[in-house]
Amino acid sequence: MATSGLCDIPLLPGSPRRLSPRTVPRRVQDAGHGQQYLKVQGPWAPALWGSSSRDSGQALCGQSPQNSSVINNYLDASEAVSSEAPLSRMHFHDNQRKVDYVLAYHYRKRGSHLGHGSPGHSLAVISNGETGKERHAGGPSDIELGPLDALEEERREQREEFENNLVAAGLELEKDLEGKSQGSIFVRIHAPWQVLAREAEFLKIKVPTKKMYEIKAGGSIAKKFNAVLQKLSSSLQPRVPDHSNNRMKNLSYPFSREKMYLYNIQEKDTFFDNATRSRIVHEILKRTVCSRANNTMGINSLIANNIYEAAYPLHDGEYDSPGDDMNDRKLLYQEWARYGVFYKFQPIDLIRKYFGEKIGLYFAWLGLYTSFLIPSSVIGVIVFLYGCATIEEDIPSKEMCDQQNAFTMCPLCDKSCDYWNLSSACGTARASHLFDNPATVFFSIFMALWATMFLENWKRLQMRLGYFWDLTGIEEEEERAQEHSRPEYETKVREKMLKENDKSVVQKLEINAAEKDDEDDEDKLNWKDRCPGYLMNFASILFMIALTFSIVFGVIVYRITTAAALSLNKATRSNVRVTVTATAVIINLVVILILDEIYGAVAKWLTKIEVPKTEQTFEERLILKAFLLKFVNAYSPIFYVAFFKGRFVGRPGSYVYVFDGYRMEECAPGGCLMELCIQLSIIMLGKQLIQNNIFEIGVPKLKKLFRKLKDETEPGEADPQHSKHPEQWDLDYSLEPYTGLTPEYMEMIIQFGFVTLFVASFPLAPVFALLNNVIEVRLDAKKFVTELRRPDAVRTKDIGIWFDILSGIGKFSVIINAFVIAVTSDFIPRLVYQYSYSHNGTLHGFVNHTLSFFNVSQLKEGTQPENSQFDQEVQFCRFKDYREPPWAPNPYEFSKQYWSVLSARLAFVIIFQNLVMFLSVLVDWMIPDIPTDISDQIKKEKSLLVDFFLKEEHEKLKLADEPAQRSQGGGDRSRRSRAASSAPSSLSPAGSRASSGSQHTNV
Repeated sequence: MATSGLCDIPLLPGSPRRLSPRTVPRRVQDAGHGQQYLKVQGPWAPALWGSSSRDSGQALCGQSPQNSSVINNYLDASEAVSSEAPLSRMHFHDNQRKVDYVLAYHYRKRGSHLGHGSPGHSLAVISNGETGKERHAGGPSDIELGPLDALEEERREQREEFENNLVAAGLELEKDLEGKSQGSIFVRIHAPWQVLAREAEFLKIKVPTKKMYEIKAGGSIAKKFNAVLQKLSSSLQPRVPDHSNNRMKNLSYPFSREKMYLYNIQEKDTFFDNATRSRIVHEILKRTVCSRANNTMGINSLIANNIYEAAYPLHDGEYDSPGDDMNDRKLLYQEWARYGVFYKFQPIDLIRKYFGEKIGLYFAWLGLYTSFLIPSSVIGVIVFLYGCATIEEDIPSKEMCDQQNAFTMCPLCDKSCDYWNLSSACGTARASHLFDNPATVFFSIFMALWATMFLENWKRLQMRLGYFWDLTGIEEEEERAQEHSRPEYETKVREKMLKENDKSVVQKLEINAAEKDDEDDEDKLNWKDRCPGYLMNFASILFMIALTFSIVFGVIVYRITTAAALSLNKATRSNVRVTVTATAVIINLVVILILDEIYGAVAKWLTKIEVPKTEQTFEERLILKAFLLKFVNAYSPIFYVAFFKGRFVGRPGSYVYVFDGYRMEECAPGGCLMELCIQLSIIMLGKQLIQNNIFEIGVPKLKKLFRKLKDETEPGEADPQHSKHPEQWDLDYSLEPYTGLTPEYMEMIIQFGFVTLFVASFPLAPVFALLNNVIEVRLDAKKFVTELRRPDAVRTKDIGIWFDILSGIGKFSVIINAFVIAVTSDFIPRLVYQYSYSHNGTLHGFVNHTLSFFNVSQLKEGTQPENSQFDQEVQFCRFKDYREPPWAPNPYEFSKQYWSVLSARLAFVIIFQNLVMFLSVLVDWMIPDIPTDISDQIKKEKSLLVDFFLKEEHEKLKLADEPAQRSQGGGDRSRRSRAASSAPSSLSPAGSRASSGSQHTNV
């Protein structure tokens, strides 16, 4: 079949229409199989196969096509698999090479679908990735391409060139046949050992060496305490491999091909686990160039230009497959991603192994945050129960409920509102005591210290995980080496180059490629280029914040007008305050949920306008904008009730009006703290329930259903035989794409604000947050395991900018809680009265002390109550404020009590803030960021690494100097060293279990 200097290449459909001028194809026919092949000149033959022939052991040129149909590392999917090998949905068609990554795209053939036997065009893959097009007898000489056909042909050529560049980088590809008029095509990618070793060295991936050492367990007391904890929590441990108290750890060292003798390489196919293999392939995909797509860099740019639809690593198999066959995904589902195991610890090490360090750190942080909510929930419940237990002993509420006092209050609105007795607000006053009591102050101090303790413990846990996950050696230079320019940035730079010079695009790109290491300033985006984007960001953010404030003001107007309207009707007059408060809070909740989605999209659009260079910069700026907008959106109504409502009302006879006849709303007789509690609880619970149940569960299911219906109704997609036995890449393609951790973190950060910022008004906030997070952990776990494509494994040593946001919220919460206690609650006025104005040192007479007098004859004309129901004529009415009585020399001016209370409030804010800040700094100082045992182990590991390195080097030199001793067999150790030093390329890696730390952390 084969001739001298020629290789047989089967004709595969689905390649571009242009033939490389360097190839001289000749069509031949295999008599045994009737398949068409191309003859390609001999010099191309060695370049076709690369390392695939060495790995698979298949013959190439000169071999009959029925034995192998691999072309340029492509595999013909129509070839039968050997019956001896078990079928695998994770490997190439040869059932030997593992699929490390998948590229997917949708193709559409030109014109009508042509069968293989019909006249038309036959397309073939050529050795360099380009294609040949041959006209059959009777075919037309020229084809006029429509706009869609021309675009499809252009994309086809770009894909072929990109895939050819991937092959040149050493990857091996397997591609589906384009046998239908249109459909989805999957390009499977396999990284051979040579590529994995090269990229692991370039990325400085730490791998386990032969050396293992014992982890120091600490003192005897700590060892006994840990042993007791292990026994008590044995039922809470997830049943995953190696999840035990193993005190041995592999010594890790960055992979180096020159030091292969350091590593315990046994099987090269399992030395790098699946997450590491996919990460290596993704790095190659990100830096591979496609010149036909305007010299586009990386797969992300090609996806942005719709050349490919998706790129993703494969899951390890099905999570719900019947039988006893177990994989990491199925194990995660059974022991972590089900609601039935909500009581178990998270298998953080297995999560990190499967999803990578970035996602592992997120779930570790979420687990620690949830566990820290347990003590705060207990204290919050105790504070609430204390309020319930002392409600009968609260003197101010008793005085308000005592009808004998007969405090006649001034009307709440003009004309239609009558005078009213303070005792009618008895229920509100008693309810306010549940949250407005002395225990609330201590709970606020506790929560401020709790936030500091949480952040300090997270830093310690982060360092502990970094040690066991071998993240302690990550340097900034190493992280920057993995950053690649975003497609939008490259496009912007290219447009700038076109505007500034008259050179052609190709010349500019060649110059840019030649000066890639030292890029000129004219090729970068300076402040002039970014100024329009920054101005748009500044103006848009101000507009969005103003829009939020406007909506809050609109709800205020709704409350005022609705209260006035309901007061006109006698039937609804008694329930005005409850009706207005409830409906206004629900309106606020709906608006917040809608604006949350809008602001998320707006923040992403504004960040794109800025054109950040790298993905990390893009993510950080997106997080800051989204957090700012969502923070203002979620907390603006709460800030209004806490600090502004009832502050600018005025007084009887001189009220402040919003519109003509509509007075500013006042706080309830028991104060605004109760309304603040209602507002906070409804918004917090509503956001958690609706966003979790509808947005996080319902919306992805609707998207999946819609995509499934679309695929079923789309022509050319139906394949009954294939649908019965779908491959793993088909199953993963039907899942939702992974979009990052920003929404998950954002949801928890906003909740963290609810728990810490206004906890003085709602001590039960940690309880509801805890109940939500117990469900949230399993909800996120189920989403990652069952509903999302497998994310790319990202190596990172911390949670990034989220820690700074958490730290800022913790410090801001001290100030907010100080003002809530001082301004919103009655804690300070009660203290001032008890120690300065009370006759017996108690709170008897406090209510009368806080009410001022007003002469009703001084009401403005037309504002007096119509048809008053009071039995006797009212001369004086009372209102809540510290003002001089009408018979004083300066009537209705602020009294001395007002200034005393104001001074006490300011003093409390200063003392509270400084005291809590001092205690927080003290806690920060007392708790070291790095645990002592981890610090000692890091030092020990460095010393052991030096000793191990020198010892292995000495053994290597000894073997080289004494060749005679090698033949005598100096034991297993000498033989292993000899094999490592003489033939490092033939060594195989250690098992995947060895690549992950044996120590597991319960979170």
